[in-house]
Amino acid sequence: MSGYNIATEREIWEGLASDVYFQRSLSASGSDVSDHVKAEVTVSGPLDTWVNFSGLDEVIHLLKGRGLDVYAIPEGTILLPRDSTGTPVPFLRVEGPYSSFGNLETAILGFICQASGISTYSAKIRKELGDTPFFSFGIRRMHPAISPMIDRSAYIGGADGVSGILGGRITGTDPVGTMPHALALLMGDEKAWDLTVKASPPGRKTVLIDTFKDEKFAAIEAASRIPDLDFIRVDTPSSRRGNFAALIREIRWELDLRGYGHVRIMASGGLRLENLRDLKEAGVDAFGIGTSISSAKPFDFAMDIVEVNGKPITKRGKFSGAKQVFRCDRCYSILVEPVGKDVKTCQCGGNMAPLMEQYLKSGEAVGKYPSPSQIREHTLQELEKLEKIPVA
Repeated sequence: MSGYNIATEREIWEGLASDVYFQRSLSASGSDVSDHVKAEVTVSGPLDTWVNFSGLDEVIHLLKGRGLDVYAIPEGTILLPRDSTGTPVPFLRVEGPYSSFGNLETAILGFICQASGISTYSAKIRKELGDTPFFSFGIRRMHPAISPMIDRSAYIGGADGVSGILGGRITGTDPVGTMPHALALLMGDEKAWDLTVKASPPGRKTVLIDTFKDEKFAAIEAASRIPDLDFIRVDTPSSRRGNFAALIREIRWELDLRGYGHVRIMASGGLRLENLRDLKEAGVDAFGIGTSISSAKPFDFAMDIVEVNGKPITKRGKFSGAKQVFRCDRCYSILVEPVGKDVKTCQCGGNMAPLMEQYLKSGEAVGKYPSPSQIREHTLQELEKLEKIPVA
């Protein structure tokens, strides 16, 4: 046994967590790949849905100190993969000697493909639920080495909190948790409830009610036993669930009838975007969403050289030359144009503003990188814009 199957930070930095053909090409070519290039990252698929761009922080960390210039769309910005003319949107551009970053392409893409997939799914949940809180509970479904990335991506996508201890640290939030079924199995419901409530902060006194008993009667029992109870959590397994929304309505009715209207309902267990609306309408006040967030489909970002030694050139199927992305402040349409072309006015009469910003200049950071909470706030502002434009 050799230990955990993970790459160290040093190994990632050295390009060892990369596809071998980059290393072989650089080794074989030697000084022939010291040419100054500009490489852009665009989305190959899916193309019919918007992207909440995420994972840029790790890209910056990887490329810092290598003498490179890096431009990118800010994290938390929501864009379609193509502009209004069908031109691919560059989310990231790296400029410098190809030998300085060519063998890092695998890591660069890995950082943003998965993080953007998770944060986009989380943002879609935020858009679906409105002000109803939801929490990321999915790190147990993925390799523990990437749990902080999963929690961070879910949080900047709009989740109200995360369950991981490290995820809480990286997002600057208190990790969120209720009680495990194991505690009830070891101590019985009543003692487990009492211990959980005693250890919980005000406003978060939440007990799990489905370990042994029928959910309706367990909810009534917990509410009558604990005067200051805030939530009951329903995590009914799918084999016993039946019509989950109907079960929630039944619990809500019985609690309200007995004067426990202050006790709210949290639902968890196998929840997906497509069934959240019915559960919210049935009476769920908060959601713990796990696997569907942590296993969200990554975006197929691809990196391609678009310029070599000042001359625009790229592979077939791509658009050569360095580009800037503009967005209208009125209709929010986007337009991709060559760098150097200034676009000030949209066809609708609104103002066009450039979106790509410089993050590294000759390998050094340009300005202070925003915190996860600041990026999350940017995402929420972006979601408000989606209400005004027709997107998938």
